[in-house]
Amino acid sequence: MGLGLSLFLFVCGLLIGHFIPRIPMLTITRLKSFNQVFPSHPRPIPVDGYLLARVLHMRTMRRWGLIFAIIPLGFGWMMLKWSTAMFGMGMFLGGGWTLISWLLPSTPFTSPSPWTRSLAEQLQLVRNQAASDSSCCDSTLPEWEMTAVRCRACRATLLKIPRPDLGRPRLDGKIMGLVRLWISDGNAIIIGEEE
Repeated sequence: MGLGLSLFLFVCGLLIGHFIPRIPMLTITRLKSFNQVFPSHPRPIPVDGYLLARVLHMRTMRRWGLIFAIIPLGFGWMMLKWSTAMFGMGMFLGGGWTLISWLLPSTPFTSPSPWTRSLAEQLQLVRNQAASDSSCCDSTLPEWEMTAVRCRACRATLLKIPRPDLGRPRLDGKIMGLVRLWISDGNAIIIGEEE
């Protein structure tokens, strides 16, 4: 087998092994039934019970991805042993890297989940404050914009956290949205600061 073909098979296996653990996050959350209560992307999302449930659903999809990571690890190992070794090595490394980067604590080489229980708790605290006497204005309506949670009425910043991908279909189409989510791993992509 030539070097060029071996390299091609390795890269294909690596991409497939990297993609398979992200299948639940990339597909299930984009279903129409999952997104009926949310405004279309990129409009702000009201901070309500549906948003908190979505953050926890996205967290669950990421955990399912850990189970899906077993698929490229298993197939990669079998291919290393009995079939096309370069393709199997790529799948094994792609799935293994994803598994390790999702399980290890946050470092420059790992990808911490953008959807955590702590994030859901912070959003609930914003809801509690909006309903209390210490709210920013008389008609507080917290919404999660691209860079922060702000009050729709008075524009006060209530929580300075960029919004990660929440599974809504994107305006740039299914394929580009899928590629963007695959590359960003769900993390917020902020190019410029909002005013």
